[in-house]
Formats: sequence, C-alpha cells, structure tokens
Amino acid sequence: MTPAISDALPTIGLAMLQVAGMLAVAPLLKAGIRRMKARLQNRQGPPLLQGYYDLAKLLGKEPVRSETASWVYAAGPRVYFAAAVAATMLVPVLIAAAPLEAAGGILLLVGTLALGRFALATAALDTGSPFGGMGASRDMTIAALAEPALMLGLFTSALAAGSLNLGGLVRNVLQHGATVHPADLLAFAGLFIIVIAETGRIPVDNPATHLELTMIHEAMVLEYAGPDLALVEWASALKELLYLTLLVDFFLPMGIATSASPGAIFVALLAWAGKVFLLAIAVTIAESTNAKLRLFRVPELVSISLGFAFLALAIRFL
Repeated sequence: MTPAISDALPTIGLAMLQVAGMLAVAPLLKAGIRRMKARLQNRQGPPLLQGYYDLAKLLGKEPVRSETASWVYAAGPRVYFAAAVAATMLVPVLIAAAPLEAAGGILLLVGTLALGRFALATAALDTGSPFGGMGASRDMTIAALAEPALMLGLFTSALAAGSLNLGGLVRNVLQHGATVHPADLLAFAGLFIIVIAETGRIPVDNPATHLELTMIHEAMVLEYAGPDLALVEWASALKELLYLTLLVDFFLPMGIATSASPGAIFVALLAWAGKVFLLAIAVTIAESTNAKLRLFRVPELVSISLGFAFLALAIRFL
C-alpha cells in the first residue's frame, strides 16, 4: 500500500463515521424540536422516534413523478442530499479538525450548501407547477440575503484566526478561549437568525403548513413523494443539525476533542450533544414566542442578520 493511500484511509474513514453519525442524529433533532414545541403549547407532541418512522415509511413507498418532469426533477433531491452530506465532511464535530478540511474552508462550505439549494429550486421549476415556481422564487429571495450573512458571520471568526480553514478556526478559539467580544456576540446573533431562516422555522417559514400564502420550502417539495421526499426531508434535518454545530464550533467549542483517544471523543460527544440540545431549546423558544411574519417582512428580518454580520466583521477588522 502506498503512503498516500494509507494516509488517506483514516481521513476517509473519519469522514464516513462523522457523516453516518450526523445522519443518524438529524431526524432525532427534528423530532425533538417538534416535541418540545408541542409541550410548550400544552400538547403531547410526536414521539422522539417519529422522524425515523417517517423516513422508513417514505423510503418504502414507490416514487411518483409527473409525466412532464425531466431528469432535473429526479436529480434535485439527490443533489440536495449529496450537498448536505458533503458539507458535513467540511465541519468539525467531535474533533477539532474537519475530516476534509484540506479540501476547502468557508467558501467551499457556503458554495456546497448553495449548490444543494440551487438543485432543489431548479427541480421545483422543472414540472411547471405554480407552487414549485412560487416556492423557488421565495427561497431564492431569502438566500440572496442569507448566504452573504452566513459568509460574513463566518469571516468574523476567520479574521481573528487568520485562516478560512474551519478546523483552524475551531483550534484558534480553543487556544485563545471563548470571549464575549462585541464582534462575537453580533456574529452569533446574526448566525442564529440565519439558522432560523435556512431551516424554515417560524417566523420565517412554517414547516407544518401547506397554506399557499405562507409556503416557502414546502412549496418546492410539494410534488415529491416516496424516496425522493425522504431524501429532501433527511437532508433538511441534516442541514439543521449542521448549522447548530457551526454555532457550537465557533462560539462554544469547549469540550471538543484535540486528540483521537476514545476518552476524549466520548467527552466531546457528551459536550456536543448538550450544547446542540441547548441551542435546540433556543430555536424552540424562538418558534413558540413569535408569529409567522408576512412574506414581505421576511427579507427585513434576514437583512438584520446581514447587518449584524457586517458590524461584527467591521468591529473585528478595526
């Protein structure tokens, strides 16, 4: 075995393990938020394993596709799912190094997520459905503000670390410790709004509605069924977990492992799960204490996150 191949195998193995773990936890996170939201509304809510039941049911069904749909419609969910999986390999989770951090940093991460969004929006337009076109248009409008805000918020940490490498950013925070610098607080606030917007949560979108006037993400996937819909729902849950992990990595990385020893990884797993759970509670509270915004007010909210990110970057630069 050549040295290059032997060195690559641990990296590929770590990437596969990380992706498998994130894919396994993502439906649990989505169902957990739904259950906590129901409890705050004095309802019982779904069981914690409901996300797995839904995926199993959808994967067992036969796909139903429009006769007018082309290969673009069929490829949309697969590209969307593949982009979410690829983005997961670029982010540190339990170890202060991303499995594929040598492949690229912040720009590659944002570009990969944008590729998945583009594929899903294009697939929604493919059948000529008015709902698909409406949802794609609304989603692209939000993305035009959310993606720059995401990049600027991440650039704030990159400026402090002097690198665009995601693993390097986490190691820099570990070395210097988490701070309450105004730039960090503004960047965290901006990125938290982006999490709400990108995951289709109230007040930006309502994942439980099918009303024409309020649908954004649901309108794009309304015509999907069976395994196609399962891939979209699984990728959406994975993206939500990924965004929460980004907030944990750059602002609360304490407990993340700096070595591959089993003890350090176990502690990192407990710390990561606890911090993601706390952020999930914050997302649930934000959903339960806010009403769905009217559509033309949504860009104003996302613009606030863009302003926060710009101010954070300016403060860090100055």
